[in-house]
Amino acid sequence: MSAISTASADSAESQARPRIVIAGAGPAAQALVRQLTQTPFAGAITVLSNRDDAPDELLELAALEQVSVRFGQPASYIDPDSRYVTTSDGLEFSYDQLVIATGSSPAGAPLAGEGRCLNYATIDDAARLGEAVKDVTRVLGRRPLGILVGTGTSAGQAEAVLRARGVRPIRTTQRPAAVVPTLAGSPLAAAGVVFEDGSSMAGDLVVLAEEPLARDALAVSAGLKTARQGGIVIDRNFRTSVPGIWAIGDAAVFDGVRLGLLVAASSAASVCASQLLQAGLAETLADAA
Repeated sequence: MSAISTASADSAESQARPRIVIAGAGPAAQALVRQLTQTPFAGAITVLSNRDDAPDELLELAALEQVSVRFGQPASYIDPDSRYVTTSDGLEFSYDQLVIATGSSPAGAPLAGEGRCLNYATIDDAARLGEAVKDVTRVLGRRPLGILVGTGTSAGQAEAVLRARGVRPIRTTQRPAAVVPTLAGSPLAAAGVVFEDGSSMAGDLVVLAEEPLARDALAVSAGLKTARQGGIVIDRNFRTSVPGIWAIGDAAVFDGVRLGLLVAASSAASVCASQLLQAGLAETLADAA
């Protein structure tokens, strides 16, 4: 066989392999890749990451034979008719199934001293918050007094976690101007918060549970249905309003609530992976008919 015919055969084989492109590289995207690579899925998986750095968890996925991670190449445009995605640098990736996992971003400006706070944005943060509270309780030798900043579902969930762990939460819907540090040598991170008017609240820990904004601009540009409060509308199978496009993680909204507040990333990824495999099999059978 000539070199030309060999190249043509390789190209045809590559085109025959099912292609899943994932726009985003956060926890939900990573969980989905792990689920897909643990199944009989024999296709190619491309992850478009907006991160220029290469954290260990992404490098581990990139080392898998069927996975390609494009660092610093966020998806910027979707052509749902021709089924291809364009990155911010103009690279084009064709797909059979596209999953949007662009996550969310903070709604407000960075808070002075924010690094001293605990955070609650998705249901996956519950375990981390619980472990942090255990450490604070161990240091204090008593029930901690916690300051909870935020409104909405995420703040309600965070309050439930705090109460279950024995914290006495004081909730405020007013955003503070800064987080007050503890005295030098203290093992605790925060001593309270101060507001713009000069008033303050003292506590043993500060939890930020402000509602983030879903990163849904990519979906909007492709004509996908989005929720009034932001977020990509999905059904219970993670399908969006456009065939061949799915959404997972904190960019997705189901029944008016951000998916990240409803389902843990690993559980959502398991169901979404199963649906993607079924959709790929259905399309293969349809093409063969």
